[in-house]
Order: sequence, then structure tokens, then C-alpha cells
Amino acid sequence: MTDFSKLLAADRGQKAHAIHLVDKNSFEDWAKTRPAEDRALLKAHGFDGKTGFAFVILPRGRDELEVVSAVANAKSLSPWCLAKLGESLPEGTYKLAEGDPGQAALGWLLAQHRFDAYRKAEEQERGARILLTGEPAKVDPMIRQAEATVLVRELVNTPAGDLGPAELEQAVRAQADRIGAEVRVTTGDELSSGYPLIAAVGGAATRERAPRLIEMEWGNPDHPRIAIVGKGVCFDSGGLDLKPASGMRLMKKDMGGAAHALALAVLIAGERLPIRLHLLIPAVENAVSGNALRPGDIVKSRQGLQVEIDNTDAEGRLVLADALAKAAEAKPELILDFATLTGAARVALGPDLPAMFSNDDGLAGELAASGEQIADPVWRMPLWDAYDEMLKSDIADLANASGTPMAGAVVAAMFLKRFVPEDTPWAHFDTYAWRDAAKPGRPKGGEALGLRAAFSAVTTRYQSL
Repeated sequence: MTDFSKLLAADRGQKAHAIHLVDKNSFEDWAKTRPAEDRALLKAHGFDGKTGFAFVILPRGRDELEVVSAVANAKSLSPWCLAKLGESLPEGTYKLAEGDPGQAALGWLLAQHRFDAYRKAEEQERGARILLTGEPAKVDPMIRQAEATVLVRELVNTPAGDLGPAELEQAVRAQADRIGAEVRVTTGDELSSGYPLIAAVGGAATRERAPRLIEMEWGNPDHPRIAIVGKGVCFDSGGLDLKPASGMRLMKKDMGGAAHALALAVLIAGERLPIRLHLLIPAVENAVSGNALRPGDIVKSRQGLQVEIDNTDAEGRLVLADALAKAAEAKPELILDFATLTGAARVALGPDLPAMFSNDDGLAGELAASGEQIADPVWRMPLWDAYDEMLKSDIADLANASGTPMAGAVVAAMFLKRFVPEDTPWAHFDTYAWRDAAKPGRPKGGEALGLRAAFSAVTTRYQSL
């Protein structure tokens, strides 16, 4: 992983190249203060302060330079407004000519990370671009956010052949060792008897890729208890309701919810929030074999509800159901879950907006407000009780899917709601965990969407305790 501690540092008067940030409203007044040669150079480049991500280097003699860059709003910096500079400027040390980078430091850091585990080693290491900030207390928290984002990206980007349930368990153990957390894993007969939905979904996988429930606990047992649950389907073939090739191509990312949940747990521990944290990741591969779950099968959940399998490709909600039931048994005061659960959420909201469902208006408001404040937006969708009837089964307590394609994300959330106590605040994130096209600081591939919003909301809620 990139050593972000070498890319963001406290400003203690070090020599640094100045970065001037302008926007369409401030550019002309700023340009009037510049030497004639600067204005001529800017004009030659067609720089007018209006073009997003455009920047010009102003030479100041040997090894000396200044930078002027156009941003959407020079007075309110987004997390990504410095990302193009972070990936494009010559190596060296930089600082803003006015103010501090704030959350824009995140894009600067992430722009210098590459997922290169499957590429030949570069002959020459790329030079570092260091950003200085006058807010030293924010350096370590920002580095932790960058590391958590990269953790999600790299786990999601790793091919399913190299990241099955066992490897996902090892990823959790590695983070637990870093933060001083305890891990326990349930497999085999104990899984079959205690978590039958998880066992059933993963039953067709090979022995090496056997299903499991991974749990991690961190923090003082006397502190408020919260549970974070993440869908860990390491590859989703669809089961006997087999996906087409086009639908299966990106299914290495179907453990993206688990990656988000793990990253959030690490962020909470890094901030030393006064929380007793319980992380639960049901890790499975939805494969095809003679042991595969069949349409029409009925499986008794950990909670006791009998679930008829209408569609084996609606497996994520099944493994989450057992994990949510387990989480609820310890009576947490808050439950959050993350899952790459439905294509319907992407149809409704597109790739950038995670659908967020909650049984608690206060919690939903906190998550939405946090997402807006730090530019990690989430969009609340309804838990519409009238759609509960879409999960009716003729012979069991409920079905795992609806017979209609309508309201797919809502119906999936309504299924999960059955396994959460009514009096426990709960939020469910149906996130894409992927970026289809690259943007500065945000390469194509695995992506953390909703992670920072959730962390900010949890921090606001518990930091003052």
C-alpha cells in the first residue's frame, strides 16, 4: 500500500511550490495581481479559470515554479479538486498559496496510489508530490481515510481466484492485528447449524472456498455497542439461476460490502471512538455444483423464519439475514450494513449514489447530512411497508425475492428489515463499490461509496461521549 505519510505533512516553514486556486469568479481579479509574463503565459495556454481541472505551471527559474489551477469553488474545496495536480505535477513539495487544503488533501493522496499487484514492477519509482497543510491535527485522520479508501479499492479489485472466503478472513485478521481486535470464525457443522442461510448459499463451493461467518470485536465492552455488517460474496455466479456472462464479469466485486464494513471498522478504531464495535462478514462463494441451493428450497434462518428460495441469485440478502440476526442478539444500539445488493439501486440512482435505507429518521438524517458535508453523498430510499407483500410465500414464512422486477432495491431492503429488531436504529447501504470510468483521484475499478459518510456520522454521534 502507498505510504501516504510521505505525501501529506504539517507546514513548518519548509520550502514549497505555491499552488494558486482560482475559479470563474476570482480569476480575473487574481490575474491582475500577477506579473505581465504570467498573464501572457496564461493567455497563451487559454487559461481562463473556468475549465475544470485545468492548470498552468508558472516557471520561476531553475527548479522553482508556481502553479495556478481552476477549481469549481476556490472558497469551498471539494475532496477531488487537487487530485489532478496530485497525479500530474512534477515531484516536489507544494502548499496552497492561501488557506489549507482541508478535505481536498484526500484527492491529492489518492491520486498518487496505483493498484499494481498484477503489473510488472516499474523500472523507476514515481516521484512523490508532498502537500503541506497548516492543520497538523488533520494529517493523521486524513491519511487514515485515504488508507481505508484504498483498502476497499484493493479488496474489490483483487480477482476472485485470489480472494475467496479464506482470503477475506485473512484480510480481516490482518486489520485486527493492526488495531488490536479479536477475531472469531464460524465454519463447518457449527455454521450449518447456527447460520443455515450462510451455509446454504456457500454450500456449492469447494472445500478451499468453504463459507464462514467472520466476526471481529474491538473496543471497551463498557462502551456503547454498534454492529457493522458487510456482504462478503467473494464471487457470485448467480447459483443455479445462473447469471449471463455480462452479468458475471464484475462479480468479483460482490464482496464490496464486506470491504466497506471492514474499512469502516478500521476507521473507527483509528479514531479511538468510545464504541464497542462488532463487525460481521458472512463470506461465501455463490457457486454451482450438486450441492447448490435450488429454486424452491426452503431454509430455516438463524432467527427462525423459514425462507423459500425464489431466486438463487438473490443470495446476498440471505447471508446478510443470518449475520443481522446474530448482530441483533448482542443488543447493539446501532446497526449498519453495506452490500452490493441490487442492480435495481443502480438503475434508480446510477453508479455514484449509494441507496440508503433506514428504520430511523434521525439516523437517516445524520447519514445524509454527513454525506453532503464531505462530498460522499448517499440517497435515502423508502422502506415501503406495502411492498412487504411482494415477499409472500405460499408455503413458507417469506420468499427471498419478488416475482416482479419492480422496486427491487426496496424489496431487498424490506427482506433485511425482517431480521432487524424494530427498536434498533439500522441503516442499510446498497452500494455499487465500483467506478466504471476514471476521474482524477478515482481510477476505474473498486471504489468506496458511502464509507466516509457513514464514518462521519458515527464520529459525530459518538466522539463527544
